Amino acid sequence: MATTSAQGWAQLRQQARSLETQTETLFHTYAQFSARSNIPPKPTEEEKNTEAKLQELLDKRETVIAQLGRLLDSEAALTSSALKQNNLALLRDKLADHRRDLTRLHAHLEQARDKANLLGSVRDDISAYRAANPEAAEADYMLDERGRLDRSHDVADSVLSQAYAVQNDFAMQRETLANINRRITLAANQVPGINTLIGRISAKKRRDGIIMGSFIAFCFVLFWMFM
Repeated sequence: MATTSAQGWAQLRQQARSLETQTETLFHTYAQFSARSNIPPKPTEEEKNTEAKLQELLDKRETVIAQLGRLLDSEAALTSSALKQNNLALLRDKLADHRRDLTRLHAHLEQARDKANLLGSVRDDISAYRAANPEAAEADYMLDERGRLDRSHDVADSVLSQAYAVQNDFAMQRETLANINRRITLAANQVPGINTLIGRISAKKRRDGIIMGSFIAFCFVLFWMFM
């Protein structure tokens, strides 16, 4: 009897898990209906069938879970393990979560459909108004063109402002360098003998360069003479 009960429990639990997997797969399909860019004004046949299959799976799972509960209640207290009770509680919690998910997704889909229908109705009203009032349509078109031109002018003004700011920065930097150069020149003129010292340093560099060049030329001549 215990073996038969264990087999029945295992089969029912496997069936409940299989139905749970099928439910999650259908949830993925059902959630995509509300993610469409163009939601139809009324539910499509595919959407209706998917929702009906989801509800059918949830009902089947509830029936299987009820059978598992009765089977667990029929077992003796000593043979009823805590593991089975935990598995049954998890199956019930998962079923409750999926029922809430179905309600939430259905409400979200209806809200998305109502929003799409409202936007479509507004666009239709605007189109009908423009068709019945050509002057208003032309005025709206001119206002749109004026708005685009204003935005283009704003962009051009922004670019010109940035260019002027860069030009001003360059002018300030050039003026700063000129001030530094003037201060260095003024300081050199005020220090006694600074110009003479700078001239001597330049002359010494030229002399060292001439000596080094002459030595290199002499070495080159010797190299060719003794080859």
